[in-house]
Amino acid sequence: MIIRTIKGVLHRLFVVTLIYSFTMTNITFAKERGLSILRDAEIEQIIRDITEPIFKAADLEPNAVETYLLDDSSINAFVMGGQNVFINSGLLLAAQNTNQVIGVIAHETGHIKGGHLSRFSEGMSQMTAYSLMGLLLGVAAMAAGSADAGMAIMMGGQQVGYRTLLRFSRTQESSADQSALTILDKMGQSGKGLIEFFEILGDQDLVPERYQDPYASTHPLTSDRIERVEERVKASPFYDVKTDPELEKEFLRLQAKLYGYIKPLQATLVKYPLSDQSVNARYARTFGYQRSKQIKLALAEIDSLINEFPDNPYFQETKGQILFEDGRVEESLEPYKKAVENLPSSTLIRMSYARSLISTENDTYLDEAISNLEIVLREEPNDSFSWKEASIAYHRKNDEAMTHYSTAQHFLLTGNIRGAMINAKKAVDLLPKNSPNWFKAQDIMMASQTNMDKQERDQQEQEQKEKAERQKERNRS
Repeated sequence: MIIRTIKGVLHRLFVVTLIYSFTMTNITFAKERGLSILRDAEIEQIIRDITEPIFKAADLEPNAVETYLLDDSSINAFVMGGQNVFINSGLLLAAQNTNQVIGVIAHETGHIKGGHLSRFSEGMSQMTAYSLMGLLLGVAAMAAGSADAGMAIMMGGQQVGYRTLLRFSRTQESSADQSALTILDKMGQSGKGLIEFFEILGDQDLVPERYQDPYASTHPLTSDRIERVEERVKASPFYDVKTDPELEKEFLRLQAKLYGYIKPLQATLVKYPLSDQSVNARYARTFGYQRSKQIKLALAEIDSLINEFPDNPYFQETKGQILFEDGRVEESLEPYKKAVENLPSSTLIRMSYARSLISTENDTYLDEAISNLEIVLREEPNDSFSWKEASIAYHRKNDEAMTHYSTAQHFLLTGNIRGAMINAKKAVDLLPKNSPNWFKAQDIMMASQTNMDKQERDQQEQEQKEKAERQKERNRS
């Protein structure tokens, strides 16, 4: 399981605009306390298994909708920046069954279908793309954060709270509900989960707003809204349909993994006591022990699972991660390699394997590491971490052209515009002329240079304005 900050993710959401519009200017990022993205191959696959039928039923292209898991204990899910769905880990742990999660995601998909986020562009025509990115980052930092992290964004001296920006109107909530129920009917799914989720949030209206879970405060519940949903759900021919048992089994695995990873070890041992030798209990304890640095116990638990399920790629990956993070890099290679062999389509597992190969500092592994990273980057070209690892590997192989090219990609995706421009320029000089990477390096170089020039002009204009204001003050005095 990998934790990444929201900053890199939002840079990724807007990087295409950077390359093709040449309009981005400076950005001031909001405080990011407590906000991060959780990436895990197994969890992402389970979430895809849950969400893809929803998106298809909504006539959305599943590959065009990005779903992110936030490492946040509050109960929340929201859509932002187009077709991007953010789900808090707290929501997944609070859900009592898969059908509840399906209901919530169907509701959020209803907001996408209804175009309810168009308000982000209304009244913001004067904002540059970079300003909008900063706003979205700040909104995410508050929407996904706890009470103390839910700070306001300062833009032009004006304070904007995330609840003001994300709060959906009652009309939009009702519209998203009805859209969700249409989606669920098209899927042949019961809407019971949505009602049950409303019940989980039911007491939130009695709690002061600043203590409410974000979902309750940004998706206001009303009695008439709940009644309308209940009426339609009960009238559906799919009211008593049960969720696919295999999907339910996957979801329980997801919850066990998340619980062990996020919760304190003592809480994990209470929920999954040693007397419970089920697969999910052993899996949860594996992560609980690892996070509390009890590596021998973590390895004992995961080894018991591997002995029982030797071809499970996620168990092998977990063992590789435990060994890698314990500094036993060479030992981590075997389980990581087995994980890749058993699930070659997983870019996350490949990336972890490549990272371990590079981290051994054994140059005989570099070609294999680069080969795996090339596969990863074909599938995830906007993965800044993989570009960084690639730059390290190419540097160790004394491949200057690809070192600078990979570094330029990494800097572009992480917002270091000057660094991207410098390295792209060097890559253009070194790469074979008219090769695909040569053209891409030129795109990065041109976009970065245009932005730096614009930043300089904006700074000069701002300085001139400030100088004029100071002169006015002196004249008045």
